[in-house]
Order: sequence, then structure tokens, then C-alpha cells
Amino acid sequence: MKKVLIVDDDSNIVLSLDFLLRKAGYTVLIARDGEEAIESIETHQPLLVVLDIRMPKVDGFGVVQYLKSKPLFKQIKIIILSAKGRDADIERAASLGVDQYMLKPFSTRTLLANIQLLLA
Repeated sequence: MKKVLIVDDDSNIVLSLDFLLRKAGYTVLIARDGEEAIESIETHQPLLVVLDIRMPKVDGFGVVQYLKSKPLFKQIKIIILSAKGRDADIERAASLGVDQYMLKPFSTRTLLANIQLLLA
């Protein structure tokens, strides 16, 4: 089964995405902040991370930088879900190697389609 890590401190989003992805046949891992995300990535090595930017401890950009700095994790696909829609944030994500940047609120159908495309 394909493992997807959801990283967000908003429990409503986590519950919604957990249900959506499990229903679609994915193994779902959950982290509530950037530190938990890094620990989960090191332990479980998911194929894809769905990541918020604004989080406690380590923000989403910090998680992306960590992933891209480690050869073992460079192949992990990253989708950012964020309320931060400024061009500077989107450009920063792209320069760090993020595969997809989606603004909140988002369509779960579009998110699932993007995940399926990235993991095809």
C-alpha cells in the first residue's frame, strides 16, 4: 500500500484527509507539527507528504528543506496545502522543489487527483 503522510495542526483537515485517503486505498500517517513530520518520514518513509506551512515547532518550509537535503528522501513527493497565497510563498515552495501548491480552502477531489497523478 502507498503511504501518505498528512502534516497539519488543524484536526478538521487531518480527519477529512485521513478519511478521504484511506477510502482511496492509501495507508495514512499523521503528524501534527514539523518535528513529528520529520520523525514519521524517517521511520516510515512515505511516498508523498501533504503539508501545511504554518505549524508549530518546525514550519512546512523547514520540513521541505530537510527532505530535500537528504538523498534518501529527495524522491518523496510533496503537496503543500496552505492559506498563504502570496506569490513569494508559492515561489519559495517551487524553488525548494515542492511538487504541488494548493490553497486552502481546497477541493478534496482535486487534491486526490493530484495525489494519484504524483504517485502514478
